[in-house]
Amino acid sequence: MHIMIVDSSRVVLKIIAALLEPRGHTINAFTDSAEALDFLNNTPSVRVLITSLEVRPISGLELCWSARLLAEARRPLYVVTMSSARNARNLAEALDSGADDFIEKPPGAEELHARLRAAERLTTMQEELIRLAETDPLTGLLNRRAFFARARDAAERVGNHGRMGAILVDIDHFKRINDEHGHDVGDSAIQAVARMLGQEGVVGRLGGEEFAVLLPSRSLDEAEAHAGRLRLLARDLRIRGTRGPVRLTCSFGVSEWSEGETIEGLLKRADIALYEAKTTGRDRVVSAATDLILARTA
Repeated sequence: MHIMIVDSSRVVLKIIAALLEPRGHTINAFTDSAEALDFLNNTPSVRVLITSLEVRPISGLELCWSARLLAEARRPLYVVTMSSARNARNLAEALDSGADDFIEKPPGAEELHARLRAAERLTTMQEELIRLAETDPLTGLLNRRAFFARARDAAERVGNHGRMGAILVDIDHFKRINDEHGHDVGDSAIQAVARMLGQEGVVGRLGGEEFAVLLPSRSLDEAEAHAGRLRLLARDLRIRGTRGPVRLTCSFGVSEWSEGETIEGLLKRADIALYEAKTTGRDRVVSAATDLILARTA
């Protein structure tokens, strides 16, 4: 596991690291709790935080609380507090501040390894629960709620003046596929399109036969080119049916992030472009230009 240790004493850090590194754990040690919190914020692979209550400039209790807020934001994290003074008050304050466990400082090897085994069991379960809550069960892509959450995170990183493209994807004549070939073939078609979309950017299934792709740091032209490649890949798909291979096409609506934009606004403009693609022949890529938006909202 990836473990962080925070303590004001370099001696304590070396003692604990010496106990953990032979077991194959990845260790990052900090004497400065502010630096530790910054590292924790930017390193989602960390699964366990072991922190002394006696750290500065952020107190151990404050560090616990900040770590707990991170853990509630879709990441598994187990927080262990340490103190050389084990008493009921310290224990209660640590647990109330979001700690999962409490050990004396410096910890014994047997006790430390046992608590980390418990941490591994719990974070593994947390990771699976997060996966189930965020994943569309048919395709394995992000579900609608998780896609919007990830999209808002991406928008925050991009900022008002950054670039980001959005693509909405819809399988053409999907009802006909279901009606003529059955829902099993329809499900296979949805799964095939999901695989075709790949892992580039933030990809989610919004519902039914509609998907969304968010491309941070991409311009409108780059997003449109990506949609064009996907359109050709969709035409090459062959879905196994009872009466032979089933072919399909997809329509694409593309939009670009602009200053003061919201994710809802960005996708709304892509949806308008997608509607244009569907009503003007399907198997097309249409970009959300200003004149198109004015025409559709007039």
